[in-house]
Amino acid sequence: MYRVLGLFLLIFLVGCNTSGEDVMMNAVNNKWNKKTEQKFNLDIKDPQNPKNIIFVVRNNNDYPYSNIRFIVNLKNSRLKTKQTDTLNYVLAKPNGEWLGTGFGETKEIFFQYKLKYKFPEKGIYEIGIMQAMRNDNLPGIEDIGIKVETAKP
Repeated sequence: MYRVLGLFLLIFLVGCNTSGEDVMMNAVNNKWNKKTEQKFNLDIKDPQNPKNIIFVVRNNNDYPYSNIRFIVNLKNSRLKTKQTDTLNYVLAKPNGEWLGTGFGETKEIFFQYKLKYKFPEKGIYEIGIMQAMRNDNLPGIEDIGIKVETAKP
């Protein structure tokens, strides 16, 4: 019986991680300071294939708002280029129910940033995310992350 359960668990774990997607997470531990930029380095090896860049937010019941605003900086250090975007994402329904998935207080939600984005060239790109809410120290956000996947044609 335990062998069968172990086999199913192994198949499940391997099946969950075979998509070729890259997910990076930074812990902010319920106190994301307004001046603290969460940075992620993307190593783009195949710029000819467009990418989907998706933000991952994990929040809990201590988060006081139904939305979140980001200031996002996309930098290419070799070309010395920088693109800045101000974004607003909804975290809760009008009745206060959190969107996203998860058990208990913590919910995880994915937000599209760039779809079918074609990087200009091979290399390292940096994405920096800053919170643009009213609080100097934003409560209720546990983790911020980036998911990069090759766009499907």
